Amino acid sequence: MKRTIMTALAALICGFAGAWLFSVSGLQDRATERWLLANPEVLPKMAERLQQNEGRKRVASVSADVAKPFPGAVLGNPQGSVTLVEFTDYGCTFCRQSVADVQALIADNPNLRVVVREWPIFEGSDGAARMALAAANQGKYAAFHDLMFAQSPPSPASVERAATGAGLDMASARAFAASPAVELELRTNYELARKLGFEGTPSWVIGDQAFSGAVGRDKLAEAIAAAADGGA
Repeated sequence: MKRTIMTALAALICGFAGAWLFSVSGLQDRATERWLLANPEVLPKMAERLQQNEGRKRVASVSADVAKPFPGAVLGNPQGSVTLVEFTDYGCTFCRQSVADVQALIADNPNLRVVVREWPIFEGSDGAARMALAAANQGKYAAFHDLMFAQSPPSPASVERAATGAGLDMASARAFAASPAVELELRTNYELARKLGFEGTPSWVIGDQAFSGAVGRDKLAEAIAAAADGGA
């Protein structure tokens, strides 16, 4: 929050929000500074609005690509009318904590499609992400996804257990995990995350909103409802 407040303040100084503040309050000279000191509660609100606006611009720039899943890497209803995108990493504790939230949202929303983008940024999680895409290729993504998150932490042994438990053809899965298709998907996900300004997992895109962290079921449900109302 401190970082975003400073961003908003910098924007004020540079004139992005200062022009608006001047026009609605008639501030001039050092009156802006005095007004902000007298009303510091406005800064978090302005920081939040600035983040939302920047997030919407980023989402708009990649909306078609980010919502297009790797074939099979979808949870919930593959034909759902509302899409929640999750950038995830099997080595991420907060991603693991979010699994139950996503499962509950899917249970509550028969039209929810969850596009999962494998983004292995933690040490040792690359192999799990690759095997997840191999599971998607075999139509067993959801089973592997849940079993892999039940393992801790990702390792060659835990990936093997999750893949076996999901019923993968292991020889085919290993070959596919090393394929150009998987390489391209992982590079694509890294690039999408960069364009969206994400710095860690889990990160989410729903409708025109983008946000990061284990934000909880309620915030995700609120964003899903807003996207549904907007026809996303």
